[in-house]
Amino acid sequence: MFKASFKSYLSGVAALLLMSQALVAKAELPDFTGLVEAASPAVVNISTTQKLPDRGVAQSQMPDLEGLPPMLREFLERGMPQQGPNAPKGRQREAQSLGSGFIISDDGYVLTNNHVVADADEILVRMPDRSELKATLIGADPRTDVALLKIDGKNLPTVKIGNSEALKVGEWVLAIGSPFGFDHSATSGIVSAKGRSLPNESYVPFIQTDVAINPGNSGGPLFNLKGEVVGINSQIFTRSGGFMGLSFAIPIDVAMDVANQLKTDGKVSRGWLGVVIQEVNKDLAESFGLDKPAGALVAQVLDNGPAAAGGLKVGDVILSLNGQPIVMSADLPHLVGAMKSGSKVKLEVAREGQRKTLELTVGALPAEGEEMSMGGAEEGVERSSNRLGVKVVELTAEQKKSLDLQGGVVIREVLDGPAALIGLRPGDVITHLNNQSIDSAKTFTEVAQQLPKNRSVSMRVLRQGRASFITFKLSE
Repeated sequence: MFKASFKSYLSGVAALLLMSQALVAKAELPDFTGLVEAASPAVVNISTTQKLPDRGVAQSQMPDLEGLPPMLREFLERGMPQQGPNAPKGRQREAQSLGSGFIISDDGYVLTNNHVVADADEILVRMPDRSELKATLIGADPRTDVALLKIDGKNLPTVKIGNSEALKVGEWVLAIGSPFGFDHSATSGIVSAKGRSLPNESYVPFIQTDVAINPGNSGGPLFNLKGEVVGINSQIFTRSGGFMGLSFAIPIDVAMDVANQLKTDGKVSRGWLGVVIQEVNKDLAESFGLDKPAGALVAQVLDNGPAAAGGLKVGDVILSLNGQPIVMSADLPHLVGAMKSGSKVKLEVAREGQRKTLELTVGALPAEGEEMSMGGAEEGVERSSNRLGVKVVELTAEQKKSLDLQGGVVIREVLDGPAALIGLRPGDVITHLNNQSIDSAKTFTEVAQQLPKNRSVSMRVLRQGRASFITFKLSE
């Protein structure tokens, strides 16, 4: 009898434990129903129309429909552009796109992505009640992929704006948008990372999530559990064209700053140092005497820019800005771009094995297409060859002036050897070798002869006006 009672007791305890675990698990999962109900009225669908001239289709590009069943052939012919003298004249094709957006003010200001409305001749905003309103483009910023629209209205539903800086990795988030045109689709996930940098996106520290985002979600809001917008869904990483668990959102702090500037000034201004930087990898860190790969390596200082005026030099590694560490080189554009022109900044740099602090005045980022650039080098007279397997020539006075250089040598010929293995080409200009400035072919040869074996050595190379540091090791 005792055994039966004890077994019954154990069964009861086990049942209670299972029930409590189920309740805890259920309690930990968020309930999004209230959030979706409250936020959805301010989320809109955006469609655009772009009128394109009808170029027609060349006869040689027309598919061969001979031999197909009559009904299938008739169907395909209806969908093909008309050719020949009976084709309508002056027709225009219409390119359409779909995206999402959200209302940020009750008088009708709407945020979305620039790529959703770029080059559009007409922008339509479809409200939750299915009514459609024409939108005016107030302004757009391709560098952050943010656009500000305006629709006519009063007392419109709006979203609550949150603080993306306070967002934490692992936090639950929810997206509402129109993937593939399905209005007000809600998907949830967590914040996977913050401050992500993407290729060709220097001024946005993206929020990475695993929220299901697909074409049509672009421009839609990303909410935290408080129902506040913390980001604008902008990009996905995909190999198939669909969701793969890597989604990226523009932080709302960045987007609202852009929107306010577009609304007030019609354009966006950003801070600028006037440098070309690159990542510090393990080999570069070793060659510059750093304990670990970190910081932003200055590969080029643009003439008359803020960095040049503040004493920043090629080969400096920027370790922090106003006390904030620069872990990845991509951290620097995010921080500088958020500053106003005229702001004072303190940079901690590593230079020739020592730490220095420089104070610079931030400039204004030039408009696209107006950035300062440097020209290419021309051939000169051969003066030197060396153990790297290159023949170099000294730069002429004209070349130095066009490149804004005090010294350097240009490669005339690449022979078999280390230079060929690391990808050097004729026309490349070498300005630094093993952390030493190269002012002549003679200096280059002397430095090359003294290069250490089996240790990372850095070399600064200009190719078509773009500078970068590369590393290599000599085995003999």
